[in-house]
Amino acid sequence: MASTPELTQITHGVFAWLPGQPSAWGLANCGLITFQGRALLVDTPYTPALTDVFLKAARAAAGPSVPLDRVVVTHANGDHTWGLQQLPGAQVFATEAALKHQCLEPTPEQLHLLAHDSDPDRPLGWYFRRHFGEFDFRGIDVMPPTDTFTGRLDLTVGEMPVELHEVGPAHTVGDLIVHLPEQRVVFAGDIVFSGDHPSHWAGPLAAVASACRRILDLGPEWVVPGHGPLMAAEELGRHIAYLDDLSDQAYLMHGQGRSAEDAARVLLKEGRYAGLGLPERLAITLSTEYRHLDGDSAEPDLLALADGAARIAWERASMPPRTS
Repeated sequence: MASTPELTQITHGVFAWLPGQPSAWGLANCGLITFQGRALLVDTPYTPALTDVFLKAARAAAGPSVPLDRVVVTHANGDHTWGLQQLPGAQVFATEAALKHQCLEPTPEQLHLLAHDSDPDRPLGWYFRRHFGEFDFRGIDVMPPTDTFTGRLDLTVGEMPVELHEVGPAHTVGDLIVHLPEQRVVFAGDIVFSGDHPSHWAGPLAAVASACRRILDLGPEWVVPGHGPLMAAEELGRHIAYLDDLSDQAYLMHGQGRSAEDAARVLLKEGRYAGLGLPERLAITLSTEYRHLDGDSAEPDLLALADGAARIAWERASMPPRTS
């Protein structure tokens, strides 16, 4: 990481931890909610080392006497959960469906091998080394949540109300959002990406867009995305328009008989979503959308999806620069 991320105060008692590095996998946003001597964390970073940096900042903001013993997990991807082992004995809230997704991801040991020992002369090895090689995944124990729910769960931090709303399947099978009605803040997890193309594993895109509309219906002033800068409501509206257009394009090119990867190449050649980082991730989200269009209910092969993105990134890295 280029610099040490710090907590950003959104409003009284509400903080976001924003790594702030664009076009980077794995640097997820986290949150701290603290009031009247109590605290609630939202997600943890990818590795124990990153989590220690986050927890140091959280303890400084909450105060040394405030226990950090409760965590909400927005979904089960490792970049939001693999730091939980740094909070032994903590109460960890998640949806029941989030447990299912934990079984689909590569283990920390497998990801460490992909990031450090895979063939750099092949697209997947090159891509994993490029985007995950800075992380040390050794010695990570994947911790399951202690408290699960379906639908909605209401908590308090001191007397501050906190609403957990299940919105998956969308990004993954087990997504939730954290709504602070009095502060008008929503922690959206990976339902929302800011600045980069998302990588959606469960879908369909209509479900992701519906979850985003649920966030707008809550009337937030600020939305904390799973990755990227804070968003205001109007920015979330533009993100929904992107999701709707991508859904339309997937339907069109699926009907034309194009593969998901080729559909991604067409959209990138058109420059349809210029300005968004990690454009190769279109291959992942389009592949997910194609599964739904095909009526394929099999569990996704996450490595196969990543391999498709890696091939596009490899091709784009090999292309000569365009001249005006």
